[in-house]
Amino acid sequence: MDNIPYSEIPKVVLVSRKTQYKELLAKYQTVSNAKFYLESLGADFSDYVAEDTIYEKSLQVITRELQQWGRYQVIDRQHLPNYVFAEDDIVVVLGQDGTVANTLKYLTVQPLIGVNPDANRWDGLLLPFNPQDVAALLPEVAKKKRSLSEITMAEVILTDGQRMLAVNDFFIGTRTHTSSFYDIEYQGVLEKHSSSGLIVSTGLGSTAWLSSVVAGSMAITSSLVNSVDLSEGVAPLASDASQLARMPWDTQQLAFAVREPFVTKTTSANIVFGKIPREAPLTIRSNMPDKGVIFSDGIESDFIRFDAGLEATVKVSEQKGHLVH
Repeated sequence: MDNIPYSEIPKVVLVSRKTQYKELLAKYQTVSNAKFYLESLGADFSDYVAEDTIYEKSLQVITRELQQWGRYQVIDRQHLPNYVFAEDDIVVVLGQDGTVANTLKYLTVQPLIGVNPDANRWDGLLLPFNPQDVAALLPEVAKKKRSLSEITMAEVILTDGQRMLAVNDFFIGTRTHTSSFYDIEYQGVLEKHSSSGLIVSTGLGSTAWLSSVVAGSMAITSSLVNSVDLSEGVAPLASDASQLARMPWDTQQLAFAVREPFVTKTTSANIVFGKIPREAPLTIRSNMPDKGVIFSDGIESDFIRFDAGLEATVKVSEQKGHLVH
């Protein structure tokens, strides 16, 4: 930036990711091996190559701009847990949306610029910018002349001290397809559950996994209502689920939905959906001898154990994300 000492120019941290093509090469060692494997399954290997080519071109465009900027660093998203961001860093993420969500969990006050590497391929809800926009964006963000969308996050704290953040949602249950057993306490009411686990969503995630759970419930209800010759249209259409579940990104509450609750002599299904305001966290106590887990934002491999005896407090986090728009 003009007339600013080099040491005072904010550092830009560019977060990139490996394409599917690169991941295939890492797994199968050579291009020919990867191509043979995919084509033997009837897949189009050229599409993987095309995705990688466009991503690399986008990465080159941004890198050239960062070289002009001066202070920058490029890291792969897999190194985020070990990277220490400075408070005045500007973070640029070269998408997809999942990479943006994952990066936000490691930030505090830093602004994040989401860049879509291929607008023809990715919808990019969190990727409002193209690689060519970065040059003009950086000076504006550095001078605080760009608006920021505040992103509410969810937080879970276990009685053994484990802690996890979510930008989109949490899954709480077993890591297999067996039933999840737990006690749930909501608004002063305690209930014992057997289910396929529960989803706790932020405003940002309210049109994702939560919406699909709501859509399935609505579709079943609608079919049952119509099958007994009640008035058609009594139950909302499943297609309305995304609108019904939608919450603002900065809402100061979370929402939860229980998946496939099963009623027995000892378990109930009255507490299956609700909102979690900041002042009233949700409490879950595990009754699962083993394989109980909590993971966030769809990353099953990155979980914390939630076995019998542990209690989880799920609440609105004090930590927020800041997305440039």
